[in-house]
Amino acid sequence: MSPQPHKIFYKGNEHDFVIFTENPDLIKKYKAGDTTIPLVDLVSVWKVYTNRQGGVDGILDEASKSELENEFGPKTKVDDAIKKILDEGVDKKAAGTFDEQKPHV
Repeated sequence: MSPQPHKIFYKGNEHDFVIFTENPDLIKKYKAGDTTIPLVDLVSVWKVYTNRQGGVDGILDEASKSELENEFGPKTKVDDAIKKILDEGVDKKAAGTFDEQKPHV
């Protein structure tokens, strides 16, 4: 069975941002100071997502370039935003995964 994806959540000033990882243990090592881990090994999909309603749950859309620049500064690239989210974000296990769903009785 493959590991369940986790969401790394970053609370922004105007928007909230999410990236996905499938290896939370590697994230813990990275946050503990192991900077030898390549960022590409930490992130499942090389995209930053945002929820238009805010928060970590709900429908996620890919964050636009202007949303990233408004939050993280002018000329911010996806790479820079991902690093900032990894450094300052919080690991939120993906809600509603199959293993966590309870049967309706």
